[in-house]
Amino acid sequence: MDDGCVDADLVIVGGGQAGLAVAYYARRAGLRLVVLDAEGCPGGAWQHMWDSLRLFSPASSSAMPGWPMPEGSEDPPGRGHVVDYLTRYEDRYGFDVRRPVRVTAVERCGPDRTRLLVRSDTGEQAAPAVVSATGTWRRPFWPTYPGQAAFRGRQLHVSAYKAPTPYVGRRVLVVGGGNSGAQVMAELAPVATATWVVPREPRFLPDDVDGRALFAAASRRRAAILRGEAVDGGIAGVGGLGDVVVVPTVRAARDAGLLRTSPPFRAFTSEGVVWRDGRSEPIDAVIWCTGFRPVLDHLRPLRIRHEGRVDVAGTRSVDVPGLWLVGYGDWTGPGSATLAGVGPTARDTVREVVAALGRTAP
Repeated sequence: MDDGCVDADLVIVGGGQAGLAVAYYARRAGLRLVVLDAEGCPGGAWQHMWDSLRLFSPASSSAMPGWPMPEGSEDPPGRGHVVDYLTRYEDRYGFDVRRPVRVTAVERCGPDRTRLLVRSDTGEQAAPAVVSATGTWRRPFWPTYPGQAAFRGRQLHVSAYKAPTPYVGRRVLVVGGGNSGAQVMAELAPVATATWVVPREPRFLPDDVDGRALFAAASRRRAAILRGEAVDGGIAGVGGLGDVVVVPTVRAARDAGLLRTSPPFRAFTSEGVVWRDGRSEPIDAVIWCTGFRPVLDHLRPLRIRHEGRVDVAGTRSVDVPGLWLVGYGDWTGPGSATLAGVGPTARDTVREVVAALGRTAP
């Protein structure tokens, strides 16, 4: 064991919004905790997102548990404001966050195999409870197409996209029909020859509906789950209204007729793509806005991953006592991958941890 590591009731792997929300409730419950974060500074994945990113909701509706997000010069807030908020949130509550610490494995340990050993590039930490909150940002999903390796243009995932400057005057495909695709397309369309490649025509939420409706839908779905009612697979669509939140940049590009869409192409060539109708088109760059997968490699020694996920009851691992997963999306709690939505899931998780440790909740 690393002599520099104090004994802990709970180890939280990941210091982004999900990890901090769990830390907040664990601290209130009187648990001794440590947060191990792979990032070099606070802010989680937000510090890596594109420069112009805006939240879907105003600051007043984007709070982490315990402390409202202060208003800034822009509302909805931008990426930088969120990073500052998470940094100040961490400082406000004085969490024991250690970084950069890359967790390499979580294993069963102890004479009765009831404790968990967290191995990292800085040492080891044993605890009776571990919450995995590593998110998805470090595992972007890239689709594969015929001829992709021969394409000589630029390909990048939205996780590496920062600003439109490198693409001014270029021929660009933005692939992916979700919110990231909509926002990147809206930013590129005025300055590049851009096409938005989508599996079906995008469905926009009404202009007066923002992320608060998504949060409300997630809350209703979570309540239904707690009542034991059958629910669908997610909250996309918000009751059939649409999938894409019409933030100001998307609204402006849509109203100007700049959101030119196309069904997926058939294959790559060395110079571009071949569309389904057989037409070839030269392309300079492809930006993949195609989502992410859970970062779960550190759980490989436990042999509990099934088709890229872990079987959970709520957020508790079905197969490993003492392990919980928070913040990966709907399968670990409706809305749990959002600033405002992770709080209820984190609170319930800590209640379970307290009960599992035989403590009395405050």
